[in-house]
Amino acid sequence: MITGRTYSRGKRMAQKMLVAAAVMGSLLGITGCHGAKGLEAFAVPEEFDLSREYEITFWAKNDTNKTQTAIYEKAIGDFEKLYPNIQVNLRLYTDYGKIYNDVITNIATNTTPNVCITYPDHIATYLTGVNQVVPLEALFEDERYGLGGSQVRFDAPGKEEIVPQFLEECSFAGHYYAVPYMRSTEACYINKTYVEKLGYQLPDALTWDFVWEVSEAAMAKDEEGNFLVNGQKVLIPFIYKSTDNMMIQMLKQKDAPYSDDTGKPLLFHDTTKELLLEIGKHGESGAFSTFKISSYPANFLNAGQCIFAIDSTAGATWMGTEAPLSDISKDKLVEFETAVMPIPQFDTENPRMISQGPSICIFNKSDSQEVLASWLFTQYLLTNEVQIAYAETEGYVPVTEKAQRSETYQDYLSRCGEDNREHYAVKIQATRLLMDNVSNTFVTPVFAGSASLRDGAGQLIENTVKSVRRGQKIDDAYVEKLYEDVSSLYRLDHMGGQMGAGASEKTELGKLPGTAVALLSGLAAAWALILGYLAVQRMRKRKNY
Repeated sequence: MITGRTYSRGKRMAQKMLVAAAVMGSLLGITGCHGAKGLEAFAVPEEFDLSREYEITFWAKNDTNKTQTAIYEKAIGDFEKLYPNIQVNLRLYTDYGKIYNDVITNIATNTTPNVCITYPDHIATYLTGVNQVVPLEALFEDERYGLGGSQVRFDAPGKEEIVPQFLEECSFAGHYYAVPYMRSTEACYINKTYVEKLGYQLPDALTWDFVWEVSEAAMAKDEEGNFLVNGQKVLIPFIYKSTDNMMIQMLKQKDAPYSDDTGKPLLFHDTTKELLLEIGKHGESGAFSTFKISSYPANFLNAGQCIFAIDSTAGATWMGTEAPLSDISKDKLVEFETAVMPIPQFDTENPRMISQGPSICIFNKSDSQEVLASWLFTQYLLTNEVQIAYAETEGYVPVTEKAQRSETYQDYLSRCGEDNREHYAVKIQATRLLMDNVSNTFVTPVFAGSASLRDGAGQLIENTVKSVRRGQKIDDAYVEKLYEDVSSLYRLDHMGGQMGAGASEKTELGKLPGTAVALLSGLAAAWALILGYLAVQRMRKRKNY
C-alpha cells in the first residue's frame, strides 16, 4: 500500500526531476546556441572615433620566454603611443589549448577577448557562436583603416605584402577569419656525428627508409648493455614531438586521404594501417618513440641519447650542443655536430611538409568602434618591428614579404652562427628551411572538429607504440579495433567518418559542439528517468487499487 508520505515524497522527487530537466534545457539553449540572440554582424565604421577611450584585451601565448614577453609589451607600449586612447591589456598563456578552452567557456557569456593568438582549427570551433568571430575581408580592403590604409598611423603591410600561402591558411568557411602571425614547419634535427660513426652519410634529402635503417643500426649494444654508438645505457634513435603532424604528413606524402573539406574523416584505411605496422615495428625494437611517451626530443638529442629529433622549426633554440635554451644540465651535454634537414619523405622529388604557426583572430563586440580599435592593434602586430623581433627569438618566419625582404631581417639571416644566442646557427638554418620550402608546404582542411581529428591522427601512433611496448600483437585485427577506439574517443564517428574497411558509415550528427551534445544527452536521460518514475508510480497505484 502506498502511504500518503510515500506518495508525497515521490511527488516531490518528480517535481525536482522536472526542475532539473528544465534547468538542463535552459543550459542547452545557452550553450548549444552560444547566445543564439547573438551579436549583430560587424560593419566597418565610417570613421574611427578618436575622442573615445577604448580598453581591449589581448590573449597570447609564450613558452615562458621572457624575450617574447618583452616583445609583446614593447609592441603594446609603442602602439599606445600612437593611439593614446586605446589601452591594451595583455594576458599570457603557456599553452594554446588553455587559450582555446577559455575562449570556448567565454563565448557563452559574450566575454571573449578582443584579440587572440590561436590556430585556425580552434577558430573553426569558435564559429559555432553567432557572429562571434569577425570576418576580415571588409577590414582588409577598407581604404582608410584596412591593411596599409591611409588613416593607419603606422607602416602596416598591404594585403599583397603578406605571404600568399600563409594568408590562405586563414581562409575557411567562406571567409578570412584570421591573419597569420608567425609561421613554422617541422625539421629533423640530426646528430650528424653519430650518423657518420655508424658508417652512414646524410643524403641530400632524408627518406623514411634511411631514418628507420640508421635508427635500427644504432640499437647495437656491447656485452655490458651499453649502446655502441654513444657508450650509454640510454638511447632512443628517433623521437617525434608531434605525432599528429607525423601521421598527417605521412598520409600527404603518400597522396592518401586524411579528411575532406566538409569535415568527414577519411584516414581509417589500408595506407594508414601500413604506416602503423611499420611504426609499430620500430617502436617494438626501441628505435622509435614519441614526446608523449618519452619526453622532449631536444633533451635526448643534447644528451647524446637521440640521433633524429623531429620538432617544430620554432623549437630550434632548444636543439644542439650550444642551444641557448637547452633544458639539461651542462654535465649531461654531449658534443656533436647538428644538422638541420626537412622531415623524411617517401618521394624526395615531391617533398611535402606541414605549415603551422599561430594566427590572430578578432572577436566581435556590440561596439563596432571597439572592434575597429582591435583591428588597428592586430595590424600593428604585422609591422616589421614586431614581426622581425619575434621571429628572431625562435625559428619562426615573419609572415610578410615586407619583413622578410627588409634590410634588417636580411642582415640577421646573413649573420648565421656569429654567436650562440641571437644568431644561433641551428635556429637560422631552421628558419631558412621553411623559407626555402614554402611552396612545398600544405595545411589540413579547417572545420568544426578538425582539432579533434588532428588529435585522433596522433593517437593512432601513440597507442600503437604503447601497445608494442606492452607486448601486444599488432596486426589487422588490432588496427581495426584501434580505428574504432580512436574514432569513439574523439567522436569522429559523429563527424560522419568511416570506421575502417568493411565497416558501415555512422550517421552524421551534425557539427554541434561537444558541450551541446552532452547537454542533449543529459536532457534525454533526465526525461527518461521522469517517464520511468511516473510509469512505476502508475503501476503501483493500479496494484493497490
